[in-house]
Amino acid sequence: MDMKLFAQAIIKYICGVIIVGLLIFIPAGSFNYINGWLFMGLLFIPMFIAGIIMFFTNPELLRSRLNAKEKETEQKEVVLLSGLMFIIGFVLAGLNYKYNWMNIPDSIVIIASIVFIIAYLLYAEVLRENTFLSRTIEVKDDQKVVDTGLYGIVRHPMYSITIILFLMIPIILRSPISFIVFLMYPFIIIKRVNNEEKVLEKDLKGYKDYQKRVKYKLIPFIW
Repeated sequence: MDMKLFAQAIIKYICGVIIVGLLIFIPAGSFNYINGWLFMGLLFIPMFIAGIIMFFTNPELLRSRLNAKEKETEQKEVVLLSGLMFIIGFVLAGLNYKYNWMNIPDSIVIIASIVFIIAYLLYAEVLRENTFLSRTIEVKDDQKVVDTGLYGIVRHPMYSITIILFLMIPIILRSPISFIVFLMYPFIIIKRVNNEEKVLEKDLKGYKDYQKRVKYKLIPFIW
């Protein structure tokens, strides 16, 4: 058992829980923000389970997922923009609860929660299909093109799924104003995908042929 990896994963997980919790509940001014707890549960419980599974079945994948240090300049900008989006979106969600600016019906929150869970399961499937996935843009020495499953539909299914996941977050938090902020994400991810495609075309053998077979990057029949 790699205790260093285990400790690294646990520390990052706890830090993530604390940071997200602070960003949501301090602006809300209360721990009675039920939708905040709902989101925290939907996000971090499956994340913990997925982390445990990866630790025992594929520690190298877990290690690569924990590495968030980008080398590409464009990707550093993407990480910065994404971070700002989350900070602003979470803070506004907390303030929206505190001051009761706008609301979303319970039925819509329930639907968004179900969609979030389904998207999370699809995200797990992408991780199962492509064990080369990391949080940074890089090509490993033994990396091969994956073209099965969801990768046979679009070239970047993980990003397609994260768009769904992230757009559900403000709805779960019952914050229409945060939803407007999170609408930035599809444009941020397009910037990331375009840069990643250039890296893969240059460094990953067989990727250009894969582009010819699977024509769409994120959304079937659209882009």
